Amino acid sequence: MDRQARKVAVEAYKQRKPAFGVYAVICSATGEAWVGSSRHVDNHKNGLWFALRLGTSPHAALQTQWAEHGEDTFRFEELDRLGDDFPETGRADELKKREALWCARLQATALTGRHG
Repeated sequence: MDRQARKVAVEAYKQRKPAFGVYAVICSATGEAWVGSSRHVDNHKNGLWFALRLGTSPHAALQTQWAEHGEDTFRFEELDRLGDDFPETGRADELKKREALWCARLQATALTGRHG
């Protein structure tokens, strides 16, 4: 990638809109699920998988299952996304509500405190 193309790509990345939403990580070997939320749910998997591969995930139970069963048994699913017009002041509360709803539906463990 030449310098100008890189500059354009970096600027486009900086200008992207947040994608507030709820996701699940599901282990096909055990059926266990973990639910979390993110302001960049569309690409949250990248950071999560990176930490799991390194063994540095802050989610101990998820990290343990990852180490035991391997990356190929896990999948990432976007479950819910707030609309672009959702009021900024209510986003955090709405994500918490939706995260709790999906935890109950999937009988999943919450990956709380991770709205990054």
